[in-house]
Amino acid sequence: MKFIFLAGGFSGFVLAGLGSYWAGHQADRILFDGAAGCLVGALLFRWFWTVLVGGIRETILARNAATAAAIAAAAATTKTK
Repeated sequence: MKFIFLAGGFSGFVLAGLGSYWAGHQADRILFDGAAGCLVGALLFRWFWTVLVGGIRETILARNAATAAAIAAAAATTKTK
């Protein structure tokens, strides 16, 4: 999670800083925009990572439940034979 937070902060800083530079702002404004972009990028990446990990967790749980149901069904058909 720390890596995702840092990667989001870095990418937000770079994108906002470059955008501000290309807009022709002064150095102090470029750094301020970069700092704001760093915060926003880090929070957005953290949110996205939480959503991604939640989706992976749900997929694993669904696969395990399907496997358990298939094993239970196979055991039930074996007992009836």
